Amino acid sequence: MSEPVTESMAEVRKHLADAIDRARRDETPTIITRRGKSEAVLVDIDEYRRLREVDERYEDEWLNRLADQAEAEGTEGSVSLEEMASLLRSAN
Repeated sequence: MSEPVTESMAEVRKHLADAIDRARRDETPTIITRRGKSEAVLVDIDEYRRLREVDERYEDEWLNRLADQAEAEGTEGSVSLEEMASLLRSAN
């Protein structure tokens, strides 16, 4: 993956097809700014899917570590892994 290009929202609007082609063909993300503040990143769909997979895998590993820790501490007042995942997701 190449270093990202930073463009304002107005620039991206004018040249959206170019930004998409750059993400897809050159694997170069575009950081989109608004009023000088980074707001979003345009990446290739395959990169997005890879990032989602990594995120889900990390979350599963984290939840499993929490469950192992809770199990090691005993079962009194504990909840199932599914209940814990549901509680964590609803907190977000």
